[in-house]
Amino acid sequence: MALSRFFRDSGHLIRPALVLLAGVVAFLILRAAVVPKSFGQYGHYRGDALGMIAARPISYAGRAQCAMCHEQEAKVHDAGKHAGVGCETCHGPQAKHVEAEGGNKPALPDVANLCRRCHEKDAAKPKGFPQVDTVAHSQGMLCDSCHQPHSPRL
Repeated sequence: MALSRFFRDSGHLIRPALVLLAGVVAFLILRAAVVPKSFGQYGHYRGDALGMIAARPISYAGRAQCAMCHEQEAKVHDAGKHAGVGCETCHGPQAKHVEAEGGNKPALPDVANLCRRCHEKDAAKPKGFPQVDTVAHSQGMLCDSCHQPHSPRL
């Protein structure tokens, strides 16, 4: 008798607890179905992703490959402010260009947007990093009208 009275009086507490428990069970079942088995193998990552990434073709050639054919540009680049920036940062992946040995000529970068990606004035950037308000600074002219991209001094 006391047990039936307990369930009758505490039904308003038991029902939400059962709904919550059902929600947690449904979440765990859904999570087990959706999350890959290799997730968490290397920290908060999917372990199988390494094999997928390794299977992709190589798209970057590396700065040393660029310097083999473009010696003059490499010398100017190494002496300039952009010496620490790799060629493919601005020119994009060039492995196909290197494999074709001069063929598959890449398009020159869009200077109007290229320089702005790094040098647009932003309060979050370090104070010592060269920043400009590109619209006020260039007055519509392209950056390479005044600056040489490989050694950007005036």
